[in-house]
Amino acid sequence: GVRWREKEKVAYTIPTPPGSKKDTSAPLPSAYSPQYVEACWYQWWEKEGFFTPEYHSRLPQAVEHTFSLCIPPPNVTGSLHLGHALTVAIEDALTRWRRMQGYRVLWVPGCDHAGIATQVVVERRLLRERGLRRQDLSRQQFLEEVWDWKKEKGDEIYLQLRRLGASLDWSRACFTMDPGFSAAVSEAFVRLFEAGLIYRSERLVNWSCALTSAISDIEVDSVQLSGRTLLSVPGYEDKVEFGTMVTFAYPLEGQDGEIAVSTTRPETMLGDVAIVVHPDDPRYQSLQGSVCCHPFTGRLLPILTDPIVDTQLGTDFQLSLRHALPRLSVIGGDGTMNELCGKWLQGVRRFEARGKVLSALKERGLYRGTVEHPMTLPICSRSGDVVEPLLRSQWFVRCEAMAQRAMQAVEDGQLDITPDFYKKTWRSWLSNISDWCISRQLWWGHQIPAYQVSFSGSADLQEEGSDALWVCGRSSDEARKKAAQKYGVSEEEVTLTQDPDVLDTWFSSALFPFAMLGWPDQTPDLQRFYPNSLLETGSDLIFFWVARMVMLGSELTGQLPFQQVVLHSMVRDAHGRKMSKSLGNVIDPLDVIAGVSLQALQQKVTAGNLDPKETTVALEAQRHDFPSGIPECGTDALRFALCSYKAQGDDINLSVSQVLSTRHFCNKIWNAVKFTLGALGEDFTPLPLTKVSVQGGVDRWQCSRLYSTVLQCDQGFQQFELHAVTAAVYSYWLHNLCDVYLECVKPVLSGDGSAREAARQVLYHSVRQGLALLSPFMPYLSEELWHRLPPLAPQPPSICLAPYPQPANLAHWHFPEEEANFLLVQEVVRVARSLRSQYRLTKERPDMWVQCSGPQQAAALEHFLSAVQTLSRVGALRLLLPAGGDPSPPSGCAVGVVNDSCQIHMRIQVKAPPLSKSEEKQPLM
Repeated sequence: GVRWREKEKVAYTIPTPPGSKKDTSAPLPSAYSPQYVEACWYQWWEKEGFFTPEYHSRLPQAVEHTFSLCIPPPNVTGSLHLGHALTVAIEDALTRWRRMQGYRVLWVPGCDHAGIATQVVVERRLLRERGLRRQDLSRQQFLEEVWDWKKEKGDEIYLQLRRLGASLDWSRACFTMDPGFSAAVSEAFVRLFEAGLIYRSERLVNWSCALTSAISDIEVDSVQLSGRTLLSVPGYEDKVEFGTMVTFAYPLEGQDGEIAVSTTRPETMLGDVAIVVHPDDPRYQSLQGSVCCHPFTGRLLPILTDPIVDTQLGTDFQLSLRHALPRLSVIGGDGTMNELCGKWLQGVRRFEARGKVLSALKERGLYRGTVEHPMTLPICSRSGDVVEPLLRSQWFVRCEAMAQRAMQAVEDGQLDITPDFYKKTWRSWLSNISDWCISRQLWWGHQIPAYQVSFSGSADLQEEGSDALWVCGRSSDEARKKAAQKYGVSEEEVTLTQDPDVLDTWFSSALFPFAMLGWPDQTPDLQRFYPNSLLETGSDLIFFWVARMVMLGSELTGQLPFQQVVLHSMVRDAHGRKMSKSLGNVIDPLDVIAGVSLQALQQKVTAGNLDPKETTVALEAQRHDFPSGIPECGTDALRFALCSYKAQGDDINLSVSQVLSTRHFCNKIWNAVKFTLGALGEDFTPLPLTKVSVQGGVDRWQCSRLYSTVLQCDQGFQQFELHAVTAAVYSYWLHNLCDVYLECVKPVLSGDGSAREAARQVLYHSVRQGLALLSPFMPYLSEELWHRLPPLAPQPPSICLAPYPQPANLAHWHFPEEEANFLLVQEVVRVARSLRSQYRLTKERPDMWVQCSGPQQAAALEHFLSAVQTLSRVGALRLLLPAGGDPSPPSGCAVGVVNDSCQIHMRIQVKAPPLSKSEEKQPLM
């Protein structure tokens, strides 16, 4: 588990009205404290309008490029989890980078109405608090309850996004049930209907009895069963058996004999209207044309033949269409058997009816046995219920042609998907796409703008297979006009009944990139920011959301909604397990930011809806992983740590220990800037970058490392490889600036003259540019420390508006020879420190000789001799060239080999023996 010591928490106590700039004149606290650093900044950024594209015109570095994207809208019901935090960390880093580059940036926040999830939450609340079911209220009353809940829940999600430092333009926040967005949804439905891309049909749909609603194909999880399996089903106390095949017999009518039928769902035999066999199956040659009698309904079942029958597994829904058979549904939407089954089964739940049917078959001597049967069981991903294929008249989107264009866009390079391997997934799914059922039997959501039409004589006009005459309209008035025109009657004669169903939530989500900008109106935002520059989201949404945005966006606007898709992986726990409440490994990002006790973590589990066994497992997992709770890590550390993982590829196994070590990194930066401020002093005046003269070897190395880091960051950002950017920034601050340059420059800074002034200028720009590199990932820490540095004109009001360091602006600081030579210095220092550790030379500064047989290496070390001396923490240091006639080092020295042509000799003056091999492995504190 994660073990840690409580750090001192420092609060920012200077009175600052919300939205006012934070006072940075007070001395910095002695150590980094996230609570202190994160206070006040966000409200100020927001109030000043820094995150709006309108601020672009005030940037000195402004360029005529636009960068626009939308946040994948989180559900209004939920709280943010680490998957959301990863999305925010990546998207905000990209957004802040482009803003600092001078782009006109728009990142739109949004929230999804989450039809099913929200309705379930409100229904549970009504039952718990007032003992009411949804059906006890009118539709309007229930919707008022949902809106009340939405107002009460308020902007919880938005507050969490602000806490994560997301630089979103809140003036354009968009909720999918807002009036403007709802109008866009109706417009989209009507246009697609009029284009023949939305149609109504009676088909087998995936039905969730727990939700009493249809769900789409991609909301169905397939569970593989190898044989007989007992599973928990929502609403049933006892587990239900699956993975078996039941065989029973239908007796032939008017002759001896029977025909055996096998099924995994014996309760559905009440709806059988015929038996279809393969014409070449020898078992049934003599029975073709015969009739069976249904033992429970008395219905006569003809034995028909059809070559599409699978001789092993029987028939399917297509056969009923081919043979014009009546299609009977014997299971109702609530999962109970209906009146077609007879009184003995009517109202009985489907899996209880299964047992009753088997018992009745046995009583009549028609049961022929049960065998284990491997099968795929469809499970509703939203409710955990077993999906029932039911016949229903629903609205469908015709997908084939739109999917073809979406595939072609990727093939032609108009749409790029990163990482590349998802292009194959894209092609595979879209080439096998089925039409999309968009009807949902809910009350919360966008009610379908389709109307049943009736008037005197309308029943005679109804087409075969249709459940009614239908028209679509943006309003009931428009629908009435269309109906009157279509059927040649007056508007007064027409009676309209709007379809009570609502649209699949993913239908409205698919419109987000353009509906958020005011579509269908040609608003200035739509003209300037559409198509979006980028769509960044989790790879699990490639079909649910990304493909549908591309299909509907292209169809409705004539343009791809974005040219670039970047997909990130799923966040798992430190052990690689999917995060789930039942495992107790779900981590709230706010708990990582602010810290939380084990007791508080455990209270969250016990307050949940887990069954007792799952609760026990979850509590034990928390005690193991977080014996002392989760430490306060801060927003910056969480964001930086999340971006440090390679997000495009394997899943991310997030460890809180990694976030904690990033908090320690924040403290390193804090101390480095505190030292810098002390070293610069009150009298320091920074020069522009172009006027800084770089003379000394270590100064030149430091400047070149800055240039190389800026180059790596630029390349990483361009390729969406944020892990490469964070690695470069981390290495720069820790291994270049803190571990090397600050140590080397201390003796210079304590002197005076031109070397000191040059070092102060290099130090100032190294820190200032380093904070700018850090800013997209650590907005709070970089802002706090940047305001403490002496200003350099033209000084923007915030670091989030400062120019992002560009390789071209630092090219004059590129000294590749210094960087290459300094690698030898670092190797010499490493070996010297290893000898010091081995001989327990913790405080002594022993004399050291460096012997080089190669003149080039000797010249490199000569150039950086003072750096070698300082970093190795040695006394006198001498460079020896045997080829040049230099004497050998004195005897009795400890020797360390750097490479084939370089070794060091260190004078050992202490009596302590060297460390043993086992002791050497112990870390030195």
